[in-house]
Amino acid sequence: MAVLQKIRKRSGLLLLAIGFALLAFVVQDLFTKGFKSQSHDVGSINGKDIAFEDFRIKVANLEKNGQNGQQVSQTQAANQVWDQDVAIALISDQFEKAGIRTSEKNIVEIFKKDPNIGQNPMFLNELGKFDLAKFKEYFKSNPEQATAFQDREKDAEVNSKYQIYSTIIKAGMYVTKADGKFKYELESNKVNFDYVSVLYSTVKDSDVKVTDADIVDYMKKNEKKFKSEETREIEYVLIEDKPSVSDEQEMKAKINALLTGSIIFKDGKNDTLPSFKNATNVVDFIAENSDKPYDSTYVSKQELPAEHADKLFALPAGEIYGPYINGNYYCLSKAMGRKAGAKAKASHILISWEGTKLPNKKEKRTKEEAKAKAEMLLAQVQANPGNFMMLALTNSDDSSAQQGGDLGYFAPGQMVKPFNDFVFNNPVGKVGLVETEFGYHIINVTDKQDAIRLATVAQKIEPSEATTNDSYTKATKFEMDANGKDFAAVAKAAKLTVNPAVKAKAMDEAFGSAGNQRQIIKWAYTKDTNIGDVKRFEIVNVGNIIARLKKVNEKGLMTVEDAKPMVETIIKNQKKAEKIIAKMKGTSLEAIAKANATTVQNAPAASVDNAVLANVGIEAKVVGVAFGSAANKVSAPIEGNSGVYVIKTKSLANAPKLPKYDDFVNKLKANSAQAAGRIFPALKNDAKIEDNRLEFY
Repeated sequence: MAVLQKIRKRSGLLLLAIGFALLAFVVQDLFTKGFKSQSHDVGSINGKDIAFEDFRIKVANLEKNGQNGQQVSQTQAANQVWDQDVAIALISDQFEKAGIRTSEKNIVEIFKKDPNIGQNPMFLNELGKFDLAKFKEYFKSNPEQATAFQDREKDAEVNSKYQIYSTIIKAGMYVTKADGKFKYELESNKVNFDYVSVLYSTVKDSDVKVTDADIVDYMKKNEKKFKSEETREIEYVLIEDKPSVSDEQEMKAKINALLTGSIIFKDGKNDTLPSFKNATNVVDFIAENSDKPYDSTYVSKQELPAEHADKLFALPAGEIYGPYINGNYYCLSKAMGRKAGAKAKASHILISWEGTKLPNKKEKRTKEEAKAKAEMLLAQVQANPGNFMMLALTNSDDSSAQQGGDLGYFAPGQMVKPFNDFVFNNPVGKVGLVETEFGYHIINVTDKQDAIRLATVAQKIEPSEATTNDSYTKATKFEMDANGKDFAAVAKAAKLTVNPAVKAKAMDEAFGSAGNQRQIIKWAYTKDTNIGDVKRFEIVNVGNIIARLKKVNEKGLMTVEDAKPMVETIIKNQKKAEKIIAKMKGTSLEAIAKANATTVQNAPAASVDNAVLANVGIEAKVVGVAFGSAANKVSAPIEGNSGVYVIKTKSLANAPKLPKYDDFVNKLKANSAQAAGRIFPALKNDAKIEDNRLEFY
């Protein structure tokens, strides 16, 4: 009591002390975070800032609405919005420099291509055409919608300008007749030459050594090819929070109890709970005892757990099978009935016509033409059923053509009604013709399966509280033991496995086998985290990850480890070439061949565009030297793709002149049409981009 009295007397001082402590904490946080030069911008592109607030709203909207029906995480949304903002900023600079302007007409054309606008009944006139007046009137009458539509209008303006810009780029990538003639000559001029080749494979890999210094030197000479963003390498130990043997035994005993029933004391009296087999209302029984809801669908044998499929499928009505393990669940299953022909398998050949719902038709045809073709194919199938697969492959408008028309197994109601009715009302082997909104279908019913309905009690096998506590204790002990010590040695002593290091960029979130773990990567990139630091992360439904920052790879050249698979063979071949060239001495090809225990070979008609040497592969450099060499003169050694060559040109055969080179001009035009797609990488490579996203996400 005396101690309590003293505390009461000094409570004012105590509160004051707590207040000062909190103030000190806040002030320290301000000095360590708030007074640092934390940016209010998420980044900048060529000096133009991207405000965080605008960026945040875009990210939130994308995260909320998803993309193409798929949910996206905050990090994924931030990355997508960033890429879009960078692209718009870079291309908008080009619009300004090129003096590109757009008009309302251009923007409206962009909107009309959007089915939600261009085909929206609200904006169509009596003839079914887009009506600009109706479009404008709608937004005039709905100012809130007009405000929400402003971002889409901005996007449409950018798209409109980009189309103009892209057209200018394509127009600038013109191809002349001289280019076409040159392309023709590259393909058609032929050179006949003899050569001696000594392949790199004749020198053992063990005879040459590629050092890390060799790889770095090669990267420095080809710096643009080996640029790399900053990365962090994080190794980790995973201590899973998974059920113990005793947890599994406890769960098994719990589900076994459902087989016998039980007596409980309820409302002042004993109440008998029926067993699963004797339960009068199976649906209610499952609702009260299962972690998964009752599923009334019929399932085929192939859809059952493989290990238990035979016994489950043969189970008589009303009988129980189990307990058995399916995934992370202990299960009891009761047979509720059987249905013959519940699943069917069919193949089809689809012949559509203009006006059907099918996109990407193979050819244009009228309904009459489609029917005539479908009837012809039906007759062919009936005459020779074995040809169905080939006829589907060559004639069907459906994507299933690649599988010979095979649609796999499906249940009643999954296909459009006429198709569904034909398949489920006819026996296996029946072939017929059906019309749907997609076209005419030549259908072959190929198989039917019986199915069963099961009522299954499924209880998840989860770690108990004691098991979870043990896992937590083990993880925290390992974290403390590993701090400042040999991570691998401590893990080995604790009988734990160190997982291979994850190499992560600043805005990554995928973390090895643990899935998306943004918090771990963000920790690795904080300024307070140093190489060798260890931290534990509690992961819901997984366990504990103890991570260690192993290495920091600064922005610049990629690491030797990353570059090695790309360049090691190249450098090895360069070193092998030195050894081979030292032996390729002689005044004639025959002498050189003899000195290297090989033979003189001939390339009778090589061209620059088809620089393939027999039994070797493409050797453009060798063929190029042959075209440029004087006749009957032995060349110096040439380092090719597959080996070292010495050549002697015998003759050149120039292709005859053509009256026009249109076909070759068109080939080059097709290649130059892709030029617009190379705009963004080129602009981004030369841009000054500052990325501050790590401060916010």
